[in-house]
Amino acid sequence: EVHLVESGGGSVQPGGSLKLSCLASGFPFSEYSMSWVRQAPGLELEWVATIWSGGGTKYYATPVQGRATISRDNTKNTLYLQLDRLEPADTAMYYCAKDPDGTDRGQGTQVTVSL
Repeated sequence: EVHLVESGGGSVQPGGSLKLSCLASGFPFSEYSMSWVRQAPGLELEWVATIWSGGGTKYYATPVQGRATISRDNTKNTLYLQLDRLEPADTAMYYCAKDPDGTDRGQGTQVTVSL
């Protein structure tokens, strides 16, 4: 059974940074590409970033390009998302997922960006 547990969210001011983590279990983590997705209140789930299984290839959504860094540590079955220069529009629940469409995602970690 796929089990994903996100952490690291919080409340920050615009311009701040957060590093999200996702601990995976129940499947061969190192063999799968992984993604981060987010959902803001009243909006649909939005893809944020994807990293291939080996970590060498990464893709980012335009709204976070240049401000987000996705990474992974396959020895720890952990996925990361570093968010810098956060903006109010980044406020959302962030989920790690096995697929870019959010399938098999965790319970999420809340990121709130406000003054």
